[in-house]
Amino acid sequence: MEQESGPDVFAHFSEIKGDGFKTLAEGQKVEFTVTQGQKGPQAENIVAA
Repeated sequence: MEQESGPDVFAHFSEIKGDGFKTLAEGQKVEFTVTQGQKGPQAENIVAA
């Protein structure tokens, strides 16, 4: 995922919060928390903005 400022971060589908299928559309605005994963920065608690 691209951030407005800062490096890109990894996003796993299990962190997408909401009902139904856990998918995101390209260019969709979302909000998330960045944490440090085993392989670098990752997004958690991903929700539609």
